[in-house]
Amino acid sequence: MTADDLLVGTGLTARFGDTALFEGLDVGVGPGTVTGVVGRSGSGKTTLLRILAGLAAPTAGHIAWPDGRRPGDVALLAQHPRLVANPRWTLRRIVAEPASIARRDCDVERAALRVGLDPVLLDRYPSQVSDGQLQRACLGRVVVQQPRVVLCDEPTAMLDPVASRAVASLLDDLVADGAGLVLVSHDRRLVQSRSRGVIDLDRR
Repeated sequence: MTADDLLVGTGLTARFGDTALFEGLDVGVGPGTVTGVVGRSGSGKTTLLRILAGLAAPTAGHIAWPDGRRPGDVALLAQHPRLVANPRWTLRRIVAEPASIARRDCDVERAALRVGLDPVLLDRYPSQVSDGQLQRACLGRVVVQQPRVVLCDEPTAMLDPVASRAVASLLDDLVADGAGLVLVSHDRRLVQSRSRGVIDLDRR
């Protein structure tokens, strides 16, 4: 952790019944940096992201935003887009929603192109596109939202190798623009090549 961190987790502990997923974990997310999280399935990676996003409370420890948290400051890119995307919305509405909430204009077609999503697909529903196309739409939401912190849970799991490289490049661009990124992945090489530090939950 450093003095300029945007998001700080101190002494974080998460338990599932009598089992501790992790204990006493300290996490710092700085602007323009990547914090990697690796570990086997069931080690608590997704739980950690939900705690950092404020969607779940830790068993112990606390989360802080040293200079304050504002609406839209954090975005969570889930591993399984169909669990988070509203099936009754078109991809256009899915991408545009963060801007609508913030009451600001956005260029949805431009955001789609930036994430490699054909704008022709924007007026389709999640049931009419592939998992990879839907994941790109969810990534387009992040582009539109412009959060200070992006929490990514296996962001390339639904994508082919070519698309995976494109998404990884886009995440690099977000970091270059000053966002702090927490990257969860089974791909240790991807994490280690991009991260300021790596949290290995298998060693907690």
